[in-house]
Amino acid sequence: MDLPERDGDGYLVDRDCWTPEIGRAMAAADGIELDDEKWEHIVKAREYFEDHAVVPPIRKFAKFMNADQKGMFTTWMTGPMKPITKYGGLPKPTGCV
Repeated sequence: MDLPERDGDGYLVDRDCWTPEIGRAMAAADGIELDDEKWEHIVKAREYFEDHAVVPPIRKFAKFMNADQKGMFTTWMTGPMKPITKYGGLPKPTGCV
């Protein structure tokens, strides 16, 4: 699959190009396996963004998901909001450098 253009951080230049298949292909190209738990985070982040028009900070997102914030860090092995938003076709989280 040909991936749409991405910026230097790996985010889609045109977020309207996102599809679930594109998100999975982006993750695969980056060497990330999206299991069911990670995919659920992506889907829920997209729902949150649709409802609130903003990417939540991890604390608020963990509360929204009724999930353990530390567990999310363990699942993603990094700050979770960056890969969640990247593979979910969402904007880069505020404060994420």
